[in-house]
Amino acid sequence: MTFLPGWPGGLAVDGLSAVLLVTLGAVLAAVLAFAAGQGYGARFFGLMLLFAAAMAVTVTATDLVLLLMGWEVMGAMSYALIGYEWWDERRVRSAGVAFLTTRAADMGLYAAAGFAIAGAHSLRLDDLAASGTPWRDLIAAGLVVSALGKSAQLPFSFWLSRAMDGPSPVSALLHSATMVAAGAYLLIRVHPLLAATGWAATLVTWAGAATALVLGAVALAQRDLKQLLAASTCAQIGFMVLGAGAGALGGGTAHLVAHAAVKSLLFLCAGVWLGVLGTKRLDALQGAARRHRTVGASFGVGALALAGVPPLSLWVTKDEILAGAGGSPALLAVGLAASVLSAAYAAKALLAAFRPVAGGGAFRVPLAQQAPLVPLAFAAAVLGALGLPPVADAWRRLLGVPDGSGPGAWMFALSGVLAALTVGAVMAVRRIPEPAWALHWLWLEDAVSAVVVRPAFAAARGLARFDDRVVDGAVRGAARGVQAVAGLAGRRVEFRVGGLVAAVGRAARGLGALARRPQTGQVHMYYAQAAVVLAVLVVVAVLAG
Repeated sequence: MTFLPGWPGGLAVDGLSAVLLVTLGAVLAAVLAFAAGQGYGARFFGLMLLFAAAMAVTVTATDLVLLLMGWEVMGAMSYALIGYEWWDERRVRSAGVAFLTTRAADMGLYAAAGFAIAGAHSLRLDDLAASGTPWRDLIAAGLVVSALGKSAQLPFSFWLSRAMDGPSPVSALLHSATMVAAGAYLLIRVHPLLAATGWAATLVTWAGAATALVLGAVALAQRDLKQLLAASTCAQIGFMVLGAGAGALGGGTAHLVAHAAVKSLLFLCAGVWLGVLGTKRLDALQGAARRHRTVGASFGVGALALAGVPPLSLWVTKDEILAGAGGSPALLAVGLAASVLSAAYAAKALLAAFRPVAGGGAFRVPLAQQAPLVPLAFAAAVLGALGLPPVADAWRRLLGVPDGSGPGAWMFALSGVLAALTVGAVMAVRRIPEPAWALHWLWLEDAVSAVVVRPAFAAARGLARFDDRVVDGAVRGAARGVQAVAGLAGRRVEFRVGGLVAAVGRAARGLGALARRPQTGQVHMYYAQAAVVLAVLVVVAVLAG
């Protein structure tokens, strides 16, 4: 379908969007079933459905206009869902921080649309790579900024920490198949444009690698399960962004799909414990996985998959991405270091949930909350098959991306051994180093507040004072001047004008009175007047000659 006459585009389903739609539908069904078990009302489900519909529009849009529509509605719904409990002031503030941060980055998408109209004369996503310079670079810059903001990559990562104030089902959907994944999806979709610029692909690759490494350290430092999972989302999305920049599109998409299953599973398990135990602090969750078999086993599968332990899903998909980045030893080293951090923070969560503690009996969990965990755990375990050689070729053909060589056996072995050793070491030592500098998410929110927010408010206050005292003051002064002139005119000029008008009136009345005097109604008087007038005319004629 075409949305704007004369501007080709609209909605369409190809291999990539079909994969994202299936992922979205599966995760949405699981999350809504879980939320039904928690007793949410119609407003919640309406917002969640709008949220998912906006993501569906985003992934099927073939032009920037419809992409922007889905992008914007998704941002608005995330605000409403994070601040769902609107009576809690902190949650509303967190929703505002998340919304304003992503909105600031979204300006890049608006700019990209404007540059596309000016330079490419087309809004179609597959036409952008063919635009000339400098428009191609400007379009790419706008899209990259917008995608990094939406996917909570550096330096925008902090908004995802504030988003943890929302309900757990919202976190499960937001982190897996909707908003945070949307940025990675967009970068995968526009990879030809990134490659055509000669710089954007490299920038995106290193932005993803840096986020995977640094936010991995942030996840390791967290003492709250939801905060740990949020930071790990930034890090795992970093792998997808790395793949989008490096051209590992099949691996990046497979990682997106597998991560959606893993992360929605882990957030739903965290939601169960938050509802039953009333806490998400890791030290208070010790032994929680032992108190309910289904929830504990599901969380164990999800955490081991997140760690990259063979043969679970993220082990394979992550290696697919790293194989695509194998041309750069530095990039490969950063990726492997980020993989080790993934295993470490996942092991930290595992240790907290499975550590045996005295006391604390089993608890009951409604069937509606248990049921979605089982298929998600199964998907988290087996989706790594998407990266195995026979399946990977068919996977790439489905996505319509070029065939590429997958990771070698040494890569699988190396990453698998590193993950298993890291998890084993954490479980054996039972003590995990927590980098203090990463505990508060690198103080990014404070830095943005100091560098952007406060100067912006100071400038706004200065401009407001300038407006009040100069612009508005000039208007008020002009009004007072006009009033003074009007008063002066009223006292002096208008008085004289009025007197002149009154004199003219009096003269007219006098002339009228004189004119009325001959009108006596007596015939003899009219004859006498006519005789006088005739005599005057005769005299005038004689004198005129």
